[in-house]
Amino acid sequence: MSAADDVRAALRRAADPARAAGQQAYMKSAMPYLGVTMPDVRRIARLAGKDLRSPDEARGLARALWDEATHREERYAGMILLGGPVLRGDLDSVPLLEHMVRTGRWWDFTDDLAGRVRELHDRHPVETARLVRDWSVDEDLWMRRLAILSQLGRRDRTDLALLSQLLEPNLGDPEFFIRKAIGWALRDVGRTRPDWVREYAATHELSPLSRREALKHL
Repeated sequence: MSAADDVRAALRRAADPARAAGQQAYMKSAMPYLGVTMPDVRRIARLAGKDLRSPDEARGLARALWDEATHREERYAGMILLGGPVLRGDLDSVPLLEHMVRTGRWWDFTDDLAGRVRELHDRHPVETARLVRDWSVDEDLWMRRLAILSQLGRRDRTDLALLSQLLEPNLGDPEFFIRKAIGWALRDVGRTRPDWVREYAATHELSPLSRREALKHL
């Protein structure tokens, strides 16, 4: 059996069919679920990651789990491998990360993968800033959402000038998932820089949704 087969078998052993239909309905997913809890998916993926000896091997397993997936948890496992010790903050994994966002085309994939871009910001700030600027004007709304959410959780390490550059071309976008992302990104910054967020909201034309989210706790 291949490493991907081992992961798939472990996921099926942890499956709960009684959960699967509800998970699929909640996520509005065309791809079915096995009914595996996220803690179990993480455990299985991390266990598989311990046996990986090189970045190429880790990317190969992640790609196989993603591209050959018949159930959504297999794709979750592939994404989790990108955050493992072998690949965390690895610029060479960006094409695979981008492939996952562009082919996954939904918020659960995009939002989780934003965490991988956050790690890239910490390790490769110049290169990552260039990437997210390009993504912020991409035709694909999920790439734009990825760029906007890419600094979530960085707190006092947030690059406010870069965030402004990412938000600017998206402020007038009518798409719900972009407006929600703008508000979420600003709300996150508001935890450490509330005055900056208040000033930003006062001087920029935000959608009602973005404004409400940005100022929710201020």
